[in-house]
Amino acid sequence: MSGNPAASPIRPLQLRTPQEARIELERIGVDPAGIARMLPKLEHHALLLQQLRPPAANILKQEMLALGGDAAVARGTVSCSVAATDVLLMGTRRQLRSLADKLDNQPFGLKGIGARLLELLERLQLQPEVWQTSRRKISLQRPLVMGILNVTPDSFSDGGRYNDLTCAIDRAHQLVEEGADLLDIGGESTRPGAPLITEEEELRRVLPVVEALADAIAIPISVDTWKSQVAAAVLAAGAEIINDISGLTFDPAMAAVCAQQRAGVVLMHTRGTPQTMQQQTGYVDLLGELSASLTAAAETALAAGIGPQQIVLDPGIGFGKDSEGNLEILRRLQELTSLGYPLLVGTSRKAFIGKLLGREEPLARLHGTSATTALAVAAGAKILRVHDVQAMKDVALMAHAISTPPTRNR
Repeated sequence: MSGNPAASPIRPLQLRTPQEARIELERIGVDPAGIARMLPKLEHHALLLQQLRPPAANILKQEMLALGGDAAVARGTVSCSVAATDVLLMGTRRQLRSLADKLDNQPFGLKGIGARLLELLERLQLQPEVWQTSRRKISLQRPLVMGILNVTPDSFSDGGRYNDLTCAIDRAHQLVEEGADLLDIGGESTRPGAPLITEEEELRRVLPVVEALADAIAIPISVDTWKSQVAAAVLAAGAEIINDISGLTFDPAMAAVCAQQRAGVVLMHTRGTPQTMQQQTGYVDLLGELSASLTAAAETALAAGIGPQQIVLDPGIGFGKDSEGNLEILRRLQELTSLGYPLLVGTSRKAFIGKLLGREEPLARLHGTSATTALAVAAGAKILRVHDVQAMKDVALMAHAISTPPTRNR
């Protein structure tokens, strides 16, 4: 390389995390004390605050400008000619922490905003490392693959294939052999328009499978149900996770059952029931509603006595969302990691993939599912709920290897 400055190339660096920034600074040979000072300057955030009164918004903008960052507000905020405005804070981690400190003695509710800002920055830096179930702690150091076992006659992809107990058990062992980290058993189809079934029928389908597998396989068993009586029975039989598509909203007794049994829980976002959800796919602010709904579900769980390490959140791909909504969730999935809980994503063979790729047959959607799985992992998803375990585990582990920076400079 020539020492001529005019010939020196200039290129942007994608330094997405403090660890990646540290590796680059170490490569250059920066003094360790200098690295500590520089890291916060290389980590930028864009944080949205919704519907603040103009006096509060103006203080935030002035303070951010003074710190070297910025804050975007609506036209008319300075003159207070608007009733309220969203505020987009833009700055480094250091600038935002300094802002939070400065808000400690400010009026208009800004002290509370400063405290929440510090909590958010902490969550962004420290992602969950374990998932606690009733039987074990599951490491989240790499993405986990949850294999789907539907013992239903009418699931959209594999309905009727594993209704027989022997077939269901054989399929479970096959999923384990393919590398499943968790097994999710479903006894009621939640495809759009699926009919409701009784608790008795759901237990007739699911309970014998749980009883047969609880001590026969080494991986955790999850049951996909929103009914508290079903949850109580399968947890007593050896399941350790309840995957509730309603986020604890369909059955008010569900949270208490999961708390009593110390179960791990997956809390999903949906609108309406499977019978009505695809009639309610319009959103003014999809990610805003997802964040608010999932936060409320987590708060319900915590209030019932479910521990924070037991909670996993699911944005509910395909549940009350159209194709564009599903794509937006995947595109902006990383925003949901700020909620402080691990994320589960389930895109496997879903209709929006078939619609976009012209693949009417669910079994023909493997490659589309692979793309969504890889991008979900890169965006921070910790658990992938899939039909094709072996293929998706390869995809997830490869995406994780690419998107995770090394622990030291090689």
